[in-house]
Order: sequence, then C-alpha cells, then structure tokens
Amino acid sequence: MAKKKISWVRWFLIAVLALVLLALTGLGAFQVYLLRSMAPLSGSQQLPLLNSGVEIKRDASDVTHIHASNPMDAWRAIGYVHAQERGWQLAFNRQVMHGELSEWLGATTLETDKLMRTLGIMKAAQAQFDKLPVHVQKALEAYAEGVQAGYASEQWRAPEFVILGINPTKSLKPWTAVDSVGWALMMALDLGGNWGNEFARLMAAQTLTTEDLWKLMPPYPGESRGSKVDIAALYQNLDVYKKETSPQSKANANQQLLASSTLDVGVLEGKGSNNWVVPGSNTRSGMPLLANDPHLGLSAPAVWYFAGLHAPAGQFADGQAHPALDVVGATLPGLPFVVLGRTSKAAWGFTNTAPDVQDLYLEALEGKDSYRTPTGVQAFEIRDEVIKVKGQENVTIKVRSTRHGPVISDVQPAYAQFLNKDKYAISLRWTALDADNQTVVAGMEANLASSVAELRQAFSKNHSPMQSVVMADTQGNVLFKAAGKVPVRSAAHDLQGMVPAPGWMSQYDWQSWIPYEQTPEVSQADIEKRGWHATANQKILPPGYAQFLTNDWTGPERFDRIAQLMSAGSKFDANQMKSMQADVHSLAAVRLIPYLQSLKSDHAKAPEALPLLKSFKGDMTADSAGALIYAVWIDEVTRAILIPKLGETRFKALFGKRAFRPAIEGVLASQDKSWCGEAGCQALMNKSLDSALDKIVVMQGSDVAEWTWGRAHPALSTHKPFGNVKALAPFFDVSVPSAGDNFTVNVGQYWTSSSTVPFASRHAASLRAVYDLANLDESGFIYQTGQSGHPFSPRYKDMKDEWGQVKYRPLRMGTTGPTQILQLVP
Repeated sequence: MAKKKISWVRWFLIAVLALVLLALTGLGAFQVYLLRSMAPLSGSQQLPLLNSGVEIKRDASDVTHIHASNPMDAWRAIGYVHAQERGWQLAFNRQVMHGELSEWLGATTLETDKLMRTLGIMKAAQAQFDKLPVHVQKALEAYAEGVQAGYASEQWRAPEFVILGINPTKSLKPWTAVDSVGWALMMALDLGGNWGNEFARLMAAQTLTTEDLWKLMPPYPGESRGSKVDIAALYQNLDVYKKETSPQSKANANQQLLASSTLDVGVLEGKGSNNWVVPGSNTRSGMPLLANDPHLGLSAPAVWYFAGLHAPAGQFADGQAHPALDVVGATLPGLPFVVLGRTSKAAWGFTNTAPDVQDLYLEALEGKDSYRTPTGVQAFEIRDEVIKVKGQENVTIKVRSTRHGPVISDVQPAYAQFLNKDKYAISLRWTALDADNQTVVAGMEANLASSVAELRQAFSKNHSPMQSVVMADTQGNVLFKAAGKVPVRSAAHDLQGMVPAPGWMSQYDWQSWIPYEQTPEVSQADIEKRGWHATANQKILPPGYAQFLTNDWTGPERFDRIAQLMSAGSKFDANQMKSMQADVHSLAAVRLIPYLQSLKSDHAKAPEALPLLKSFKGDMTADSAGALIYAVWIDEVTRAILIPKLGETRFKALFGKRAFRPAIEGVLASQDKSWCGEAGCQALMNKSLDSALDKIVVMQGSDVAEWTWGRAHPALSTHKPFGNVKALAPFFDVSVPSAGDNFTVNVGQYWTSSSTVPFASRHAASLRAVYDLANLDESGFIYQTGQSGHPFSPRYKDMKDEWGQVKYRPLRMGTTGPTQILQLVP
C-alpha cells in the first residue's frame, strides 16, 4: 500500500513538473514572439530602392526623426516606419477603404463594405491620383515602396494577424500610392459634411411637424431658420415615406435600423477641434503662440504618429526645385507628410470648418433602371461589385449612380426603413469624390513652407475636408484662413442643403465654387487688433459675408469659453496656452444651473445629492460628484422629452452621437408642455433626477461620497476590431480617467446610447500641441496612446497618463541627448 502511495505521489510530481516546464516553454516562446514581432528601434535594416542610407533617430519624446539625403528617401523611410510601427492599423484601414473588411472579419462588416464600394472611394482615389503633379505621384509611390519593405520584415507577426489567422505573406494586399489618396478621402469622409443630419431631418419629419422639427434641430444661436419650406408637408405631398406594414414587419425593420453599423456616417457632432493663434503683440516673448487640439474619435493605436522628416534642398525627379525638408509633427499612417505641425520657421493648426459639401437628393424612379432629371429620363450608371465574405459565399451588389453621385439608399439599411423605395432612391453629391481633389498636394507643400505666406499658398490646394487654419511664423506673421472647396448653391435653392432635395429640379443643383480668395480669412492687422484669433467649429463668417457655407455649425460654447479665457487681460505665454487646453468649465452646464437649483426630490439619496447640485458651478472635473449628477440628469431629461415625440426607435437611431442639447434648452426655456407633457417641465425634471440617482447608484454604489464624474467618464481609445471582443478588449483598448464634456474646451464627448459605458469619452483631443514661435524647440505635444501599434509594447500606451493630466512632451527638430538610432541601407 505504501509503495502505491509513493508511486502516485511520484507521478503527480512528474505531472506538475511537466506542466510547469510546458508553461515555461510557452512563456519563453511567447517572449521570443514578442521580441520578433516588435519593430526594431536600433541597428541596421535593409530598405530596397533607397538612393542612399537613411538614419532614423527616436528622441527622448519618442518622436521618430528621419534624416535622408533627399525627400524621396525620407518618404520611403516614413512608409517603412509606419508599416513596422502601425502595420495592423495600415492593413485594417486599407481593407476599410477598399470595402474588403468582410474578407477578414466575416458578415458582421458587410454593411460597411457595401457602403465603401457604393461610394467608390478607391475609384475616386484613382481618378484623383491620375491628376496629381508627377512629383507628388512619385512621393506617394516612394511611400508605398517603404510600406511594402516594412511589411516584408517582421510586421506580419503582429498579434492581430496571428489572432485572426491571417498570413500577410499570402493574403495581405500591397499598399499602393493610390491607397494614400484613398486614405485622405477617408479622413474627408470622417470630417466632411452633414449628410447624416439631412437624413435625420427626413426621418424626424415623418412624425414631427415642421415647427417641431425646427425645435428638435434649431438654427444656430442668433440665426434665422435655414429654410422657409414646410419640410414635413413637402415630403408627405411627394409620398416619400414607406407605407406602414404589419407589426411584425415593423418590429423587424426597427431591429435592422438599430443594428445598422453605418447609420452615423455623415454625422459631424463631436468631431470638432480647437485652435488659436496669439500675435507677438499680445505675448510675453513678443513672438506668436499657436495652439491646436483636433477632436477625433479616440482609437488604439491613435490616429496620429509623430515624426520629423529632414532632407536637404534639391530637385525632384521632374526637375522642379524644392527647399529643404525640415518638418516635425503629426503624421497619419497612410500618408507620407506631416499633417499638423511645424517646419523650422512656421507652424499651423487645423479645426474642421464643416461646410455643407454633401447633399442628398431624392431621385424619382422611372421604371427599373432610370430616374427623372430636369432634361428628361436618364439611365442609372450601373456596376457590379463582388465582396468576399469570410466563411460564406461571395456577395454581389449592384451599385447605381446618378448625375449627382452614388445611390446610397441601396446600401444604407436605415434608409430602407423610411423611404418609399418604389418611387425614390437617395443619391449623394459630395465634393471630396471629384477628380480635382488635390488635398495631398497641400500636405506636401505645407511641409516645405518657411513662412505664413507660403503656408497660405500651400493650403490653396486643400480641397476636402475644408479646414480652418491658423498659421504663424518666426518673423511674427499670423493669419487665419478657411481652406477648402465649397459649392455655390442657387438663390432658388430654398432647402439650402438641410434636407434631401428633389433631384429632378435644376434649382437644387450646385452652380459653381467659392474661390479661395473669397473663403473666410482674418488678416494680421485684425488679429493684432483683437489680440488673438480662435476657432472651435463655431460659425466663422464675418458680418455681411456674401457666401453660404452651412447652416449646421457646431454650437459656440467652446469658442465662447476660449474668448473668456483670452480676455483675461495679461499677455500670454506657452503655459497659459496649455492651461486653456485643460479647461473643463462647461458653459452649456452653466446655462442649466438655474434648473438644477429648482429640483425637488423624495429620493433616498436626494438629501446628499441636492446640495452637490447647488454647489455645482459648471466645472466638469474628474473628481466632481455634482458633474456626474448633472450629466446623468440631463441625459434623463433628454430621453423623457424626446422619446414621446420621436418614438423610441427614431430616438435610439438618432440619439447618442447627437446630444440634442439646443432642443432641450429651448423646451425648458419655454416650459413647453407639448414636449414635457401635461404635468409640465418642472415635474419632468424632478422625475428625471430620481431616475438619474437610481442609475448612479447602479453605476457607482450607494455611497454618495464615492461618486465622481471621472469614474463614469474615462477616455476610451478603442481598438479596431478587438475593442468589440470582450475577452480581448482589456489587452487592446486604452483607457484613462478624464474630465470635460461635449461643450468644454478640453472636450470629452460621450455616447449615452452605449449599453456598457454610456458616459465614456469617445471623441476628445486626439492630440494637443502648443507652438512657441519665440523658440520653436520649446513647443510641446501629447496624444492619448503611444507611438507603437503593438499592444504588448511598453510604447503602446505610455503617453496616456500625460495626456489625461494635460502634460506635454517636447516637440523639437533636433535629437539631442540619448537616442535610439536605426540605420536603413539600400
């Protein structure tokens, strides 16, 4: 018996030892994999097609500086670096714009692929590439060569490829020069128009009167309504809407609508930015200061990659002379140029102007394959697109196009739930798809500029999206210019691009384009007179401006707060610019304080919560309980007011990425019982506080002393696609506590339509930069993740805490001190 016991123990120990050895072997293999899958930061690597060697230095801020003997080699090298550091990001973005995501991810991304194919992103990119100057084509080709060389190294072992079972040596399609043009188009799609708002109005007008539609989406403060047309009556008379169906069919249609993955394409709310420039006459140094924090969707890795490009003056292959390339700032993986940053003598910053450059058209059908035009019946242009879908048969779609552009109602499930498709199709006219789009030329020329005058000239080539650009140089010059292509609409266009227009009527066709010299501009003298100039997506038009840009401006709260801070009275320095970028005082919250003061409640937590609201001053700080109660309360108020008016399905389809705050403020200001109900708005607000407190107890527990806004409002940078996979998201997403709300300078837009993290910040400062023209090497930057795109790299999220605390890293042209050096050889 004793021998059997000893034998059992022995085998047990052997099994345990085997498991330990197996685990150690696995851990060792994983460590070897990690080492081999991360981009080398030092040593020597081969990059074919280089004219001569390139030196890549990473400075103490982890900015990658590329030193080459000519710009072509610099652009090859940044392509190589992007592929190694952000290989999955590049590959994923390529699949998106080609409409080929389903080839990797299956049917869940089929709707996105259908939309991209219908828009014809790559078809437009090819037409635009063909019209680029030869030296710009060559630059994009050099970049593509660098990307391919980077892929040929270790990048195929990136964890995303391993997890999805993708072997890039067999299935990864090459990055081409045309893909870079396509990626510029995708950025324009993210920022470029208001077609989502047009459809939102069409959707809402089915159940609202035109009067109520204007209450739901009111004009900009101080402006009159953009159209005098009775929109609801127009659409009812045209028989635009789909007929009511059986309850079961309606339920299925509602489910499809809310499951749509492309419903929010064309929605601009939250996709804003801040920038400002202060002339030397208003700074302590006597030289300009410039600040920029573009607000984009937070992603992991970040949308930006910081790099410096350095090469001497010379000639391009076509004989055109060029000055020295000496630029540092934010690049976009997919493009070889610095998009936001500075040269050795000038700096610039963007915000989205957001003009109306997208119009939806109702195309009246004439038979199966034709539609009505002002000159008679015309056949659709039709092409077939075949989409490969992982795990199932290929899907073929028939893409129809009109004289205005592609028919998007064929591939937007939301449209099918509302549109009478027996009579109408909806097409899209969008400037960015035009063959004359040379935005990438503006990017190249800005990188070579050494003055405000040269920057202004470079941005004359900017097409889509239109950007509000502030500029400054080391000579003390400053300027604001809105740069981009905007259509001129007919005086007879009584809908002003606010809703889908009858496509068969010529009065709704675009007439021409606003010349660059006539787009909004603020001169040095006017900036000096005011002491500063800022944009925050507010209405930027000067009094008496003759051209129409849009009716869908972002609200003025962020700009108004910047104006308050700029009016402090003392001269400014760089630290004050950084403090302004950190500001979380919400003027939208301040306007609601009188309502917060009036609230009454018998809720168990009311005795503790009401004093917090009475002391709340509108500061959306991370440690504030009052900010949390306010935010959840106004969300409950919004739901209580809008759901009965819109219906739950329409509300869910429209709410989240739209806050509808102007509508809610208008209803509360007028105490409108037709929106609040017969019991009145005060009763609705009180009841909303009760439901808000119930929600907060569920979110953060019953101890009110532990409630904070920051716990509910982390800045969440999500990975594509693993941010949607519960088991993988903790490894791939990046989260950090944050402050602010939709309306603060330090913005933190949240989507309360989310069922899991309704108050998490989703759109925020995708980077922050402050440029000091007195000494440009004293400039600073930060963004919310890190330079590496590898989730197991220590450089994947090493900037997040600095970003969350609004701290900065130096943004210098040189690389003094300890650096990592990688040599690229031909």
